[in-house]
Amino acid sequence: MDTSAAKANLEKLDRQVTREEVEDAIRTLLIWVGEDPYREGLLETPKRVAKAFKEYCAGYAMDPRDVLYRTFEDAVGYEDMVVLRHIPFESMCEHHLAPIVGNAHIAYIPVGRVVGISKLARLVDGYARRLQIQERLTFEIAQAIGEVLKPKGVACIIEAEHFCMKCRGVRKNGSRLTTSHFVGAFSSDHGLRQEFYQRLRCEALPTGAY
Repeated sequence: MDTSAAKANLEKLDRQVTREEVEDAIRTLLIWVGEDPYREGLLETPKRVAKAFKEYCAGYAMDPRDVLYRTFEDAVGYEDMVVLRHIPFESMCEHHLAPIVGNAHIAYIPVGRVVGISKLARLVDGYARRLQIQERLTFEIAQAIGEVLKPKGVACIIEAEHFCMKCRGVRKNGSRLTTSHFVGAFSSDHGLRQEFYQRLRCEALPTGAY
């Protein structure tokens, strides 16, 4: 299904499902796990959870790429790597609706224009505030920067802890997943990637992570 068709279906679904239906579904879940949704401590829980999910998934209400269109051209002549490290984010695993918590590290090599660094952080949040898998999140961030800014190259590395692995199943607390995606010069130039890795290591990333 293409993106426009998927968005149309989401909009249609959003019109069909009421807030009351969402809250009833949460009460059903509470009953299913053995709780009484009408006891005092849980009376407001369906309302709170419904509101929280709108916040967790706020990225569906925007095109994250839009934040990149306001750029600065007074950086003409700067052709070195721009690196923004340790961008914290929270997302949610689409398989278990469990949190994904981590940091994104982004680099790009501008061609004539740069973007405000807060916009890179907003871009990460825009894609993270959706049901995600980390591999896709990494790809979407790098591709968006490449498509909008058209730099010489883009690199994105994400390290994150997945609560679906920490709190259930194998219960491996402390394990972290590292993913990367490279566009343009970063994809073809091994030395450029190594320079990016080195800049990240200077900020005390885990030894041997790469």
